[in-house]
Formats: sequence, structure tokens, C-alpha cells
Amino acid sequence: MENTFSASSPAISYVGRTLVNDDESVSYDWTGVYMETSFWGSQFIILVSEEGTSYHNIFIDGQWTKKIKIEGTTPQRVVLATTNDKRWHKIRLQKCTEGQYGRVTIHQVVLPKGGQIAPVKRKERMIEVYGDSYTCGYGTESQKASDPFRIETENCDKAYGCIIARYFDADYALTAHSGQGMVRDWADPKQISDVNMSTRYTQVFDDHGTQPYGFDLYQPQLVIINLGTNDFSPVAIPTDEQYVGAYLKMIDTIRSKYKGVKILCVTPHSAGRYLESCLRLLAERTAGMDDVFMANPLAGMVTVERDMGADWHPNYQGQRKIAMSLIPQISAIMGWELTQEIVQ
Repeated sequence: MENTFSASSPAISYVGRTLVNDDESVSYDWTGVYMETSFWGSQFIILVSEEGTSYHNIFIDGQWTKKIKIEGTTPQRVVLATTNDKRWHKIRLQKCTEGQYGRVTIHQVVLPKGGQIAPVKRKERMIEVYGDSYTCGYGTESQKASDPFRIETENCDKAYGCIIARYFDADYALTAHSGQGMVRDWADPKQISDVNMSTRYTQVFDDHGTQPYGFDLYQPQLVIINLGTNDFSPVAIPTDEQYVGAYLKMIDTIRSKYKGVKILCVTPHSAGRYLESCLRLLAERTAGMDDVFMANPLAGMVTVERDMGADWHPNYQGQRKIAMSLIPQISAIMGWELTQEIVQ
């Protein structure tokens, strides 16, 4: 006899954008979404399905234990944890790959007879990051810049957003998609792409429908925006007004949804002269806005020889450098004290 719990049980929390289905299952596709609960029992099992392919990190009591692959549209039992001691454990299942590769649905949580679950208290701090492949952790587990991209080497937990959240002991949400710009995607022959981050960021799902998101599942105190590298990739780059206009609209939307939020706008380490020029214009246009800040430039921060993974994207070391450069400014903006914690 087993104890079975609905995926949408009040004892189970999700951080990030999710949808509770009519059968009480929970679906999500954005990278970084995580499920958390505390459990008592010798095993923790989920009944799960996946429309494509996704990889997930499993953490027990705050410690990473393994990375698993989920695929298959038929619900299947997956054992996330096995324990021998009779005490409560906290478990986190974090989706570490992007929505374009799959959408996962948690149907149930199953524990052996007598097993129980209890809610995990949310952290006092919350950060949301809007970004592209750098935020998604594209290639963070790859060994060199010339490696081709493989989904199994993508891991958002080793990207700067999650690293910063860990350092400040914050919950986080990632609204990010590789190859996307504020208005134009990588190498698109058109100045304005049909689908870009300006269209995606208002949705419940990254890549599985256009259902509007109500901005009501979490309330960040800090939003980081890191978009623009793809806008100014080769071919038909957008005008400064197209890019900056969309950026200002995103800022206005975020401020209207998250009262009192502070917004940090990042100049990517890969920014060229067009993007740098547009971000200078953005700085001028936001100069009179309370709680909107421009991050210090990251130029030269990430080196090809030591800090690059697949397709010339930052590896884990490169991502740590990005996080370390932003942490002091975030501390100043938010009033969050620096700690003795390693940036990792």
C-alpha cells in the first residue's frame, strides 16, 4: 500500500511559471522551474510525463545528488530519492533545460505506506531573470568552445542567475530562451522576429502555447534583464528605437506587475558597438525612473581559452565570473549584505 498525493497538493510548491491542469497535474516548460516539498519515507517517487526531452537536477536537503533525463508522453514512475534514515528530508526537482525541448507534467507524488509530505517555507528573497542562452546555461557543462551544443550539457543551475540566487539565499525564476532577443532572434533576416522575448515573456509557457501569464505566481524584489546579443547578431539588425522601445515596454510591464521591484539591465559580455550604443540610449531614457539600474559593463570578462563551453557560450567558470561581477552591484541596489559564501 502506498500514499499518493496530487501534484498540486498544498504541501508541494513550485517556483516559476506553471499550469495546474483539470486533473490536478502540474505542467511547465520554462527552464529553472523547480518543485519542492519535505518528505518522510524510504522513497520519493513521482509519476511524470514529458512531451519532448528534459533534464532535471535533484537536490536532497540542499545538496545536489544527480541529474536525470525525462522523456515519454506516457506517465511513468521515477524514483527521485531513496533513504534509510527515519527523518524528514527536503527535496527539490529543478528543470535545467529549456522549454523548446520539452514540457514536463508532474501527475502525482508517491511514497511508501506511512510516507508523508509537508510544505517547504519559501525564501524571503526572490529574483527573476529575463534572458537568452546565457541565462539558460547553454553549454555550461561542455569542455571547450568548439563543442557543438547538446541538450545534456545545458544546465541553468550553473548559469549566473541561479549562482546569484544561491549566493543571496533567494528563490528565483528564469524567463529565458536561447537564440532570442528583445525583438530579433539570432541571424533572423528580418529586423523584428515573429516570435521573440517580447512575445514570449508574457506567456505561461515558453514554447507550448501562447496562454497569457498573470504575473501572479511569485513576486520578485529584483528583476535582471540580460537581452540583446541575439538582436544584434549578423544580417538585419534592428534600429535603436525598435530595440530600446521594446526594452522600455518590458520595463513598464514588469513595474506594473511587480510593485516596488528593482530592475537591473545588463550589458552582456559579448556586446558589440551597436548593442552598447542602444544600451547607452536605454540608460538615457531610464535615467529618471526610480529603481531601474544599468549594470557595470562585462566586456573582457569571459575568455575563450578558459571560460567557454559549447558554441562559444560561457561555461561554469565563465558564468561564475559573470555572477561575481554583478553581485556587488546587486548588494548595493538591494541592501543585501555580502557574505562569506563562495560564489558557486
